[in-house]
Amino acid sequence: MSGDRLQNIVNRLTDRLKRDVLIEQSLYDIREAVQSDRAVLYHFYKQWQGRVTYEMLSAIELSILGLTGPDECFNGEYAALYQAGRVRAIADIEVAQIHQCHRDFLRSLKVRANLAVPILTKKGLWGLLIAHQCSGPRTWSRSDIEFMQRQAQNIAMSPTIQDS
Repeated sequence: MSGDRLQNIVNRLTDRLKRDVLIEQSLYDIREAVQSDRAVLYHFYKQWQGRVTYEMLSAIELSILGLTGPDECFNGEYAALYQAGRVRAIADIEVAQIHQCHRDFLRSLKVRANLAVPILTKKGLWGLLIAHQCSGPRTWSRSDIEFMQRQAQNIAMSPTIQDS
């Protein structure tokens, strides 16, 4: 194996490790600051199809790592809203004005309150940072929302995210 090829492999692994550390630290900080039951990164691996690629939990039984969303619920209409910077704070999925498909999906994840913030790069909507309250309804504070937005901006500005 040539030295250049080996160096490229090392560089890719280093970039991936930097990305992993950045995202895991961001999710840890969200769980600590916002005091949610679950914080996840939902990454779009192709247009409007994604997966939970990272999570921080209050209890292991809340794990949804690897879960893909219901593609029929997340369509171009929702994506356009998030691409425009939409932040979605749902205090109680049982009374919120959301599509039944979305409500059923959140119920299946044991979610009662949901806060989703877009991660926007130069290329567009890269993913969503999401905080879940599973234990009951919750009104998300302005400081919760602003903290999540700062975390999303920090992730989006990382060279390892912009290049992916």
